[in-house]
Amino acid sequence: MFRPGGSIKLARIAGIRIGVDATWFLMLFLMIFLVSGSFRTVLGSSDAVAYLTTLATVLLFFASLILHELGHALAARREGITVNRIELFLFGGITQMSRDAATPGEEFRIAVAGPLGTLLFGLICAGVDMAIVGPSRLIDAIELTGGVRLTPVLLALSWLLVMNAAILVFNLIPAYPLDGGRIARAIVWRRTDSKVAGTRAAATLGQWLALLIGGGGFLLLLRHDTFTGIWLMIVAWMIYSSARASLRQSRVAERMETIRVSDIMDHEPVIITSSVPATQALDEFFHRYDATWLPVVDDRGHYLGISQRDAVARATEAGEGWLTVASMLEADDGDSRVSEDRPLSDLIALPALGRLGGVVAVDVNGIVRGVVTLDQVKRALMSLFPSSQT
Repeated sequence: MFRPGGSIKLARIAGIRIGVDATWFLMLFLMIFLVSGSFRTVLGSSDAVAYLTTLATVLLFFASLILHELGHALAARREGITVNRIELFLFGGITQMSRDAATPGEEFRIAVAGPLGTLLFGLICAGVDMAIVGPSRLIDAIELTGGVRLTPVLLALSWLLVMNAAILVFNLIPAYPLDGGRIARAIVWRRTDSKVAGTRAAATLGQWLALLIGGGGFLLLLRHDTFTGIWLMIVAWMIYSSARASLRQSRVAERMETIRVSDIMDHEPVIITSSVPATQALDEFFHRYDATWLPVVDDRGHYLGISQRDAVARATEAGEGWLTVASMLEADDGDSRVSEDRPLSDLIALPALGRLGGVVAVDVNGIVRGVVTLDQVKRALMSLFPSSQT
C-alpha cells in the first residue's frame, strides 16, 4: 500500500527482487513478542517449542504477504509493465512497477491479483487444517476450542488462516489505497472513462475509512488499550495521507485532461515508409532532419514502429544498405504510441516519452497523425502550472 525507503535484499523470485525495509524487522520482532505468549499458553508446551512455533508462523505470515504482492507483480507483467521489486515494511508490502495502469482493465486485473494470492494462501491453510482434523472440526480448530488437540502445525495453520482471512476482508474495502479501492477506481474509471473520477471516488472513501479507523483507535486509547489504539491511529494516518496525496494528484490530472495530445503535437511529422532502404533513410531522413529516431508506416500510413538512426547507420556501414527500415524496427511494447484524443495525463505516463524524447500520435485506425515531443509536453505543463518548475 505504501512506499518504503531503502531495503535489504532477501531473495529473487521469478526475476523479481524481494527486499525488506529496516522497519520490517521492528514488525517481525513485535509480532513474535505479541504472539509467543498466547502460543505458549495454548500449546501448553515448553518455551522453546512455543518460540519456534511462533517464529515459523510469523515468517510464514510474511511469506503470505509476499505471495500477495507477487500476485500484483505477475499480473502487472502480463499487462506489459516492468516490475522492479517487491518490498516489505512496517505496514505491509508494495510492488514497485515502472508505470501505473493505462486502462481500467489493467487496473482491475492488477489490483484483484493480490487478494487472489491471499485467498490462495488461506485455502491452502484451510485444506491442510481439514486434512488434520476433518471438515467437521475445522471451526473448532480455528477457534482453538472444542477439545481439538493442538499441535504446533495445527496452531500455526489455524492462526495463519484467520490472519489471512482478516487481511483479505480488510484489503477488499473499496477505499484507496487498499486493493479494494483500486478495484473501485477501475470500476468508476470504466463507467466514466475518467481515471481522475475513479481516483477521486476511491481516495475520498479512503479518507473516510482512515477517519473511522483513527476514531476507533482513539476510543481504544481512552479505554487504556494503548498499543492497539496507537497502532490503529498510525495506520489511519498512513491511509489518510496516501488518499489525500491521490486526491491532490487527481486534481492535477484533472487539469491535464483539459489538454489533449492533438492540441500539442506536431501535425506534420517526418515519417518513413517501411519499404525505404537503409541507405536512403539515413541520407534523406535521419541526416537531413537531424533525427535520432523516426516513425515508420506502411503504404497506407498505419504505424508500424520506431526506426533508430544508429541501427540504420550500422546496417549501412556493414554493406547492408539495401535492407528496408521495416526489417530493423525497434521492439515496441506499445508505449511509443498514443491515441491523439488522449489527455496529457495519459501521455506523460508513457515510458517512451522519457526514453525516446517523444511518442507517436495515432488515430483510432492506427494511422500516424503526429509526433509529440518531451519539450512540447513541458511547455504544456508550464502553461497549466506557470508557478512550478518542470
